Amino acid sequence: MGLNQENLLQRSRFELKYLINEKLAVQVRQFARQHLVADPYAVFRPNGSPGYGIYSIYLDNAGLDLMSATVHGHKNRFKLRARYYDENPDNPIYFEIKARVNDAILKQRAKVRREAAARLLIEGIPRRDDLAEPEDTEQYVSLRRFCELRNQIRAGPKCIVAYDREAWMTADGNSARLTFDRDLLGGPYVGRFTATPLPDWVKPAVAHGINPQIMLGVVLELKFTDRFPNWMREMVRVFDLTRTCMAKYVTCTMSLSYKRALHEATAAADRCSPLPPAPMAPPIPPGFSLVT
Repeated sequence: MGLNQENLLQRSRFELKYLINEKLAVQVRQFARQHLVADPYAVFRPNGSPGYGIYSIYLDNAGLDLMSATVHGHKNRFKLRARYYDENPDNPIYFEIKARVNDAILKQRAKVRREAAARLLIEGIPRRDDLAEPEDTEQYVSLRRFCELRNQIRAGPKCIVAYDREAWMTADGNSARLTFDRDLLGGPYVGRFTATPLPDWVKPAVAHGINPQIMLGVVLELKFTDRFPNWMREMVRVFDLTRTCMAKYVTCTMSLSYKRALHEATAAADRCSPLPPAPMAPPIPPGFSLVT
């Protein structure tokens, strides 16, 4: 669908996450619509919500150090990802560095031609003509920095994370933004920018952090620059929202690892192999889910 909304987002902002159910999501939407308008790049659905699909390829090294930094809550950390919105070969891939410094989110982005993106995910020195807008020096600096970090930690593409996003923003130019993310999916990267789930993908459940038997299903994110808007603060109070962690890359990677180990152990049992039995689900931090 040729989205350019990434260019609308500020490079530094704050993000707060909450896990809620669909009933509460309807109430939050009704409250927020007094202050927000639909994302102009979203498509309206039959239920009146504006949204679009998001697909992100996350990079990490063999030891999954970037994932580990998130799981352990390091204050200063970063992610490397390539984001896209469809399978149209004419649309660019957004290479992104998303860094957290204490509670602030800092982002650098570069729009990369799709035919150059697969190569730069793995190796190579970026050229200006790899960009969809070669004359943009700021994007070229961001792309070079992405590749430097990729080389520094020896990272490569590990996981595709996909979900549906309902998006609302302020009419004054995106100083605040509210999104509902649903239908989280994860799959291994297989060398192409697919938007079609494959059989080996997983669908982690978005569960309550303390009681994982309570299925919530919706990740609510509040994003703003500088100061927490008063209306957002009031909304959090009215609906008694509790801030939590919900890293989609971590959740999908853990679910994929568990599914892979379970499949291998089941296959070993079927052929009477001496390999160990199916693994127990590993302990995970509050706010994360490992349900496939």
